[in-house]
Amino acid sequence: MELLSYSTSPLSLVAPAVAIVLAILTRHVLFSLGAGILAGALLLTDFSLGNTVSYLFGSFTKVFWDDGLNTGSVFILVFLVMLGIITTLIDVSGGARAFGDWARQRVKSRQGSQLVTVLLGIIIFIDDYFNALAVGNIGRPLTDRHGVSRAKLAYLIDSTAAPVCVITPVSSWGAYIIALIGSILVAHEVTDVSAIGAFVSMVPMNLYAVFALALVFCTAMMDLNVGPMLTHERRARAGELYDSRKGTPPGASDTVSSSEKGTVADLVIPVVTLVIATTASLIATGAVALQEAGTPFSILGAFENTNVVNSLIYGGLAGLVVTGLRMISHNLDAATWGKAVVEGTRSMLPAIYILVLAWVLVDIISSLETGKFLAELVSNSRIDSGYLPLILFVVSGAMAFSTGTSWGTFGIMLPIAGDMAAAADIAMILPMLAAVLAGAVFGDHCSPISDTTILSSTGASCHHIDHVTTQLPYALGIAGVAMVGYLVMGLTDSSVMGFLASGLGFVLLVLLFRKLSGNAMAKPTENLVAE
Repeated sequence: MELLSYSTSPLSLVAPAVAIVLAILTRHVLFSLGAGILAGALLLTDFSLGNTVSYLFGSFTKVFWDDGLNTGSVFILVFLVMLGIITTLIDVSGGARAFGDWARQRVKSRQGSQLVTVLLGIIIFIDDYFNALAVGNIGRPLTDRHGVSRAKLAYLIDSTAAPVCVITPVSSWGAYIIALIGSILVAHEVTDVSAIGAFVSMVPMNLYAVFALALVFCTAMMDLNVGPMLTHERRARAGELYDSRKGTPPGASDTVSSSEKGTVADLVIPVVTLVIATTASLIATGAVALQEAGTPFSILGAFENTNVVNSLIYGGLAGLVVTGLRMISHNLDAATWGKAVVEGTRSMLPAIYILVLAWVLVDIISSLETGKFLAELVSNSRIDSGYLPLILFVVSGAMAFSTGTSWGTFGIMLPIAGDMAAAADIAMILPMLAAVLAGAVFGDHCSPISDTTILSSTGASCHHIDHVTTQLPYALGIAGVAMVGYLVMGLTDSSVMGFLASGLGFVLLVLLFRKLSGNAMAKPTENLVAE
């Protein structure tokens, strides 16, 4: 079947626009994704109903089978199911309850519970998927105990996962970005800095990631709540951790009872096993790839060549086995085991449905060539080089928001940024590359069709659109701070001046958020959760 090309047409924006706008207006994610998919498929097939049905069937099938098992997506879905079963078994054992009691005795405040979650998000930096799910399962009992909303937990998870990964060389993100940067530097004969050296130099220029992390710390320490987050935090302080009007949140169990005899070890040992096994698998699969290529082993090289989805499966299996062994000591009957497996699988179905539809939509957006259309807008523009870092940040943010993928945005926009720097001012290549990285993470944070946004809400057991809407004011605030920095950086040709300008903007933003949060939270709230 021959598909139409929209690489030079604004119509390439229709599918993501339909999905995103409907998701925000209706708050029904599956319906919105389906509408976006249908709109894109109709465009690609020139509104032929027969071809549309055939194309949609092929797109859905490709998620699971594409000239063989599509391990890239299937293994992530399997990992989600395993994590759901592990979480339910830990809950059945009483491990989550015991950890909550233990942590509550040591972490005495809402701020403390949020800071612990942020620190966990920074420590578990190896991969954003794993970060979102692991931190959510560790932090949720603690934040629940202190009346922190699930929406706030999702924000803390999401705004540490990608920002940490994008500035850490030894991570799945860092390795991918370093490989891209290396090819760009070679293509433009930049020899005075290595790929890893360029990556490290770009960290303070990645203004969105740096100041997003700073805002997360400030939000946790000062308990900043603005916009829709304020409503969720008020409900949480009144004992309602999620919006009860929408029913049971993803990951919640209402059919499997929790043991009163659980211990902290019932949670800690499976989670630690999961983290260690996954990390070791990431290094091991990378080491095997290096050996097959005849390349000497290095940690960075291992992460650059690692197989993330296989490593998640290995880590998940190890965590599941250890969790099962822990459960044996609780003498669970067969019926309880069966309920735990069924309930754990069921708890992850909402996330699986959304992910599958999001992947289909991303594939359709790729066929529509939305990224190429946006990229052409940048490459064909004739604008003063001083404005290029700001423009690249904005366009990369729009692309990631529209396509739901920061990695895809990296792959398209980083080479374009390199070409534009070479044509305008090669000395600006690193700030311009950094602007692309920052914009892609920003767009990813705001997009309801982003897989990392979906997994962050899943890890927090938060309704997906609640997470998107509550995180948006924080993300937009930091985007504004970054835009000021990139404008100054480009006009002054100084990354230091750009960073200082963003720093000043950040201070003003925190003061504004603190004022808004303080005034709003000062209003009396009845039936607060006892601390």
